[in-house]
Amino acid sequence: DAAGGGLAVSVRVAPDLAARLQPGATLFVFARAAEGPRMPVAIARLPARPDPVQVRLDDSSAMTPDLRLSTQARVVVGARISRSGNATPQAGDFEGESMPTAPAGQVEVLIQRVRE
Repeated sequence: DAAGGGLAVSVRVAPDLAARLQPGATLFVFARAAEGPRMPVAIARLPARPDPVQVRLDDSSAMTPDLRLSTQARVVVGARISRSGNATPQAGDFEGESMPTAPAGQVEVLIQRVRE
């Protein structure tokens, strides 16, 4: 695993939401501590698309050097599609998240709800 461990993340969009994707939308995939601050410990930004996406999150995708994926006991992996491209969650964004998991290995995230 590169850069101190990592997660292979598979992101799928529920069919009803995939049909509603807008051109130019942005997909954010992130891991945050299962217990603790909500600030992501790893994040990736990609163009949103309706078909499944594979992303690798590891210490090289940390937002700050002091808060890294490899130092977490358990993480929650989330995925959010933003129409505006803004990293801050907004009403109307599509989202999904995993159950708490170890910060290494594989995890699947299904984007299946609309943020209110």
